[in-house]
Amino acid sequence: MNAPAKIEWSQARFGPDTQHWLPRSSGSSLDHIPGDDGIPVFGTTLAQIKDPTGFTNRMVARFGKVYRAKSFGGRGVSLVGAEANELVLFDRDKLFSSEQGWGPVLNLLFPRGLMLMDFDKHRADRKTLSVAFKPEPMRHYAAALNDGIRDRVAAWSGKTFPFYPAIKQLTLDLAATSFLGIPWGPEAEKVNKAFVDMVQASIGIVRVPMPFTAMGRGVAGRKYLVDYFAQMVPERRASSGEDIFTQICQAKDEGGDYLSVEAIVDHMNFLMMAAHDTITSSITSLVWLLAKHPEWQDKLREEMLAVAPAGEGVGHNSLGELELTEMAFKEALRLIPPVPAIPRRALRDFEFGGYHIPAGTNIGINPAYTHMMAEYWPEPERFDPMRFAPEAVRGRHKYAWVPFGGGAHMCLGLHFAYMQAKIFFHHVLTTHRITVAEGYAPDWQMWPIPRPKDGLTVRFDPI
Repeated sequence: MNAPAKIEWSQARFGPDTQHWLPRSSGSSLDHIPGDDGIPVFGTTLAQIKDPTGFTNRMVARFGKVYRAKSFGGRGVSLVGAEANELVLFDRDKLFSSEQGWGPVLNLLFPRGLMLMDFDKHRADRKTLSVAFKPEPMRHYAAALNDGIRDRVAAWSGKTFPFYPAIKQLTLDLAATSFLGIPWGPEAEKVNKAFVDMVQASIGIVRVPMPFTAMGRGVAGRKYLVDYFAQMVPERRASSGEDIFTQICQAKDEGGDYLSVEAIVDHMNFLMMAAHDTITSSITSLVWLLAKHPEWQDKLREEMLAVAPAGEGVGHNSLGELELTEMAFKEALRLIPPVPAIPRRALRDFEFGGYHIPAGTNIGINPAYTHMMAEYWPEPERFDPMRFAPEAVRGRHKYAWVPFGGGAHMCLGLHFAYMQAKIFFHHVLTTHRITVAEGYAPDWQMWPIPRPKDGLTVRFDPI
């Protein structure tokens, strides 16, 4: 795909550095980089979707930490390891475009979200949006999260149930409260379906929104959400709400102007997707790991009860005291990162790993692979939250752990994610034990966002 998909609103929303899209580098210009073009037409796309972890392991074993592959319509280059992550994410020399990396995958679905902006335009919109994540709004979100999670955990008590669909519905409901400031009501199923369709469309083989295709369903989902959000902007500008949507509607840019309705809708659409699907995946990962390692449930419970009584939740001001809980969450994000791979496009020629890589090349880095490299993580398959103790972190490459990205594009909502996870697990672990049937192990679908294929059957036993 050599140009961005046609968009609905003004091209002026793209920053001046990336309003042009570089043509993709010609296939022959990457011949000197070792790799595999896969099968005709599909390249390696099917292999990557079927088993992304196994695919990367095989490619690195055959070709090393810089390799070429043909997927999603063209050749690209993957760079593996902490040094590659630092080069691409920190991007000291502004070599890489996030907009042009994610754009071919997401532009029909989440155009002009914060992740699909570069440089000055990204910096300006990020600064404007950051008002929604300052301490006062975060305190309000914490109260709303505590209320919603307490009630839902009580409803799960004593039951054996598929956890993933249950937490997915809860995170959607929490997003409605914290992000939109509304009781979700009867629209929940439509909104949930729209988000699911959009995320699934992002990896659809057919990239044109034809009827009966994943992309067709995804584009229809986007239209529904655009209309849904847009109609609410004017009233939120005049309201006194404390939710994220209202905060963004009332935020002003460096020139003292409100963001346009179009910009607000684009950002809310993207933020809701990011908050909903990634936190669903991440909490599910830690639930599974704690079920496998009940001794860690005991350790976290002891810390939690020292901070707040059982079942009462934890307030915003006390979240920092849950240090071991945060370490366990980070270890879950290492073992099962919610974004296994991150794309970019090279804006200029560069050198890495002894190879010359030309401008226009699609570049990919792989957090999921880096997170399992034994040179950074001894016994990488083992669940060990103590890897994130301060003394262990100091001795490790800063970019060996990148579940939230890094550099200018570090996830804006990462503190919201930590807050939601800590509040959730405080409510669960101070009142329950998480158990699974003996010998049970779910099969994980790792792409585009990891999830257990069977929903992860767990039991919450009251204590």
